Amino acid sequence: MVHAIGALAAIVGVLIYHKLFKNYPFRKLLFFAQLVYGLSGFLDLMFILRWNLVLGLPDYLFVIIEECVSRVVSKVRWMPMIVLSTSLCPLGIEGTFFALLMSIDSFGSLSSKWGGAIILHMFNVTRTDFHNLELVILIRNLLRLATLGFIFLVPNAARFDVKNPCNILQSGCKSTDLETKRDSLELLPLKERQGQEV
Repeated sequence: MVHAIGALAAIVGVLIYHKLFKNYPFRKLLFFAQLVYGLSGFLDLMFILRWNLVLGLPDYLFVIIEECVSRVVSKVRWMPMIVLSTSLCPLGIEGTFFALLMSIDSFGSLSSKWGGAIILHMFNVTRTDFHNLELVILIRNLLRLATLGFIFLVPNAARFDVKNPCNILQSGCKSTDLETKRDSLELLPLKERQGQEV
């Protein structure tokens, strides 16, 4: 049930990005999204320290709230990177280039899980011993916030400011707008189009 509610929250996150944040500059949006993502990790710390009971929130309700917040923030953080990745794909090799970017993203996600497992092992956190779990979660949240130091690598441009690279197979081509592709459209009257088909 928690995962089903989280999936609905992820859809809400995509809608929030589409309705509110799609025209924001990538760097500014990713900075605040990563900041909120790092701070939202402290909800896990609140749950482990049982502060939710102090606030009067039962465990099941707090877990659902944490899952929803995490999914919404993750989607708002992930969508700009997908839009930027598709904008940077050169014409003609979109599939290959996008697959490369997504494989790098998947490798980073897998590496973070390995790193988390190593830290859990270092602090002797097991399925039955949670003695140092709050320290591990604190380290995780600080590492999330530490990535803010690399935000300067993201272009400080909005969605329509990033032009699609020129087709490397054709000389003298012009950059096109990803939404309209005006330079590649050839509009013909209906009669002329039917004459060409014959």
